[in-house]
Amino acid sequence: MLFGKKKDKVHFNPGNRDDGTEEAYMKDEVDKINEEDVEVVLNNEENIDKKFSGNNSLSKYLELGRIMISMLKDVKKGTYKNIPWFTIATIVMALLYVLNPMDIVPDFIPGVGYIDDVAILTLGVGWIESDLHRYLDWRMENNMGI
Repeated sequence: MLFGKKKDKVHFNPGNRDDGTEEAYMKDEVDKINEEDVEVVLNNEENIDKKFSGNNSLSKYLELGRIMISMLKDVKKGTYKNIPWFTIATIVMALLYVLNPMDIVPDFIPGVGYIDDVAILTLGVGWIESDLHRYLDWRMENNMGI
């Protein structure tokens, strides 16, 4: 049991989007995520911040990354419990991809190096958008800010 969540209760929730992603594929990918992966993301919060903070056009993604990491921290502390494992795994998968400098389009390529990172982050956010909204609502209701 990771973060108090059972991995066998995966609920694929792609939001309102039909992006062609197969449920079986996503369940397999989610099943690969483990607590060590979550720790890698949490331990690299500063690196994720740095990656998106250098470019004004990526500031929206910097804020999304911060919200996702905040959610992971609150889940880990046990203060936020209303989250399916699929959402945790989606956040971790997206942020691990962002951390990898040698992904589909290497980050050192000027102008286009972050296109794939943004695409993966956007896809992940699309799948968990309603969970992100619930989390932000919870933070506001508990006077925790955003």
